[in-house]
Amino acid sequence: MSDDACGAQRASTRWQKSAAPRGDEYDARWKSLADAGQNIHGEADLVESILRESGGHSVLDAGCGTGRVAIELASRGFVVAGVDADAAMLAAARAKAPDLRWIEADLADLSTAGVDRVNLVLLAGNVMIFLEPGTEARVLAGLAGRLTPGGLLVAGFSVRPDRLSLQQYDRAAEAAGLLPVVRWATWDREPYDGGDYAVSVHRLRRSPR
Repeated sequence: MSDDACGAQRASTRWQKSAAPRGDEYDARWKSLADAGQNIHGEADLVESILRESGGHSVLDAGCGTGRVAIELASRGFVVAGVDADAAMLAAARAKAPDLRWIEADLADLSTAGVDRVNLVLLAGNVMIFLEPGTEARVLAGLAGRLTPGGLLVAGFSVRPDRLSLQQYDRAAEAAGLLPVVRWATWDREPYDGGDYAVSVHRLRRSPR
């Protein structure tokens, strides 16, 4: 499938303004963890489990970075596309998996990105708290619009005093037509007890209120 670019030059996010490692340097951190015997595919494990339970088969990895999760999900037989505004991260993803669809676009403006409807949208890697402040509701609304009826949106991010709160996230999700399903503290389904990390699952409302 072809690569796509859509307005990424206009994207402005906390991630792009940060000094976080990009491309191969970013991947090296995950390789180090894997070499140390740690499971680096917790997100893919959870998504696979959810999709097997729900009967879904397609995923949009929103804020896919270098493609770690998208590539793993594709290797497990799912139809996957990745979207990110960071060209350096996407270049690394394309180098590793040129046959997957990688879309360069701002998550706050997917209207012309040509993103297909999917059974599940994934926001891993703290994507929600790296968005430009004030765009979170628009991002969730746009991603909800890419879900099939009853589709799921799964997001994991750190809960920090100076960033998006879970209450704000839930309000934005509700406004986007997303209903809460479950919240965990980790990708391996540890119960959430008010800690500093949360994995939230919301389902797209099947019909208008």
